[in-house]
Amino acid sequence: MSLSIIKAGLLDTIQDTGRNGYGNWGINPGGAMDKYAAQVANMLVGNCCTAPLLEIHFPGPQILFEQNALIAITGADFEPMLNDEHIPLWQPVVTRKNTLLHFPKLNKGSTCYLSIHGGFCAEKWLNSYSTNLKAGAGGSNGQPLKKGDELNLKESTIYFAGLLRENKNLRVLPWHADVRSVYDDLSEILVIPGHEWPLLSEDSKKDFLDKEFSIHPSSDRMGFQLKGAELCMCRKIELLSSPVSFGTIQLLPDGQMIVLMADHQTTGGYPRVGHVISAHLPRLAQLRPGDPVKFKFTDIETAEKLLNMHDHQLKILQRACSNRLNELVC
Repeated sequence: MSLSIIKAGLLDTIQDTGRNGYGNWGINPGGAMDKYAAQVANMLVGNCCTAPLLEIHFPGPQILFEQNALIAITGADFEPMLNDEHIPLWQPVVTRKNTLLHFPKLNKGSTCYLSIHGGFCAEKWLNSYSTNLKAGAGGSNGQPLKKGDELNLKESTIYFAGLLRENKNLRVLPWHADVRSVYDDLSEILVIPGHEWPLLSEDSKKDFLDKEFSIHPSSDRMGFQLKGAELCMCRKIELLSSPVSFGTIQLLPDGQMIVLMADHQTTGGYPRVGHVISAHLPRLAQLRPGDPVKFKFTDIETAEKLLNMHDHQLKILQRACSNRLNELVC
């Protein structure tokens, strides 16, 4: 075995970028809550951006490495430590066999990602390694990781021990990802109007854009429930169920809203008052219960421009990380 779960965290699952193309069967894409952070984690260690990795929530797990490994941790800051040494986020680290990774403190964010060079040996279901908790499939037997679980890693041709200095348990490698433009302001989320937006009352439209909402404690991977001003429609209507996606903002019968997240259902019958743009889903995913959120309208052209910018940045990062790793081991 390559690593062991010494102590389970709140919710630790194997994820990738999602299970796309099965919505007509009622199977949602799932995958990482923060796909940007997950892709960057894989790139930093030379993996394909869609390789399986661990999604971790706080309180985090304790993980024992049973072999030398190249790892990266991205996303939320849970102050990761290898034995008694702090390690940086968004930067690759070589760790020695028999070191213990743990997360003693929540500083910022909601979800972090652990990638390991080579990737995890995981269960593939419908072309994805992502854990689907409802179906009990994918990842590690379709379940969250628990104490005593042992995970295999895929083979690597890199001799990591040769990168470690004598009597040192880790080595931080000299490249990192600059993600400030992606997570610059977590509280402001850009949205485009939903199909039922015109049916909101004028006061509700004003409240949606002018007032601040907060993340409700009952939020989970399926949806972030919001707490704030009560919104209402101009008149009562019955809607047919229609397709929804990651980032769809629905108005609930009690006047509160819910933003659908990675494990969202494939269709829904509540009014769709808005949609979070794809480029701001990473920001949204890193919000915690109690965090404020304010919505601001944008247009399709701006949403596409921001998403293309993210994709361009990821392509540059992938090439740069691959070249740096090749220089190091050749």
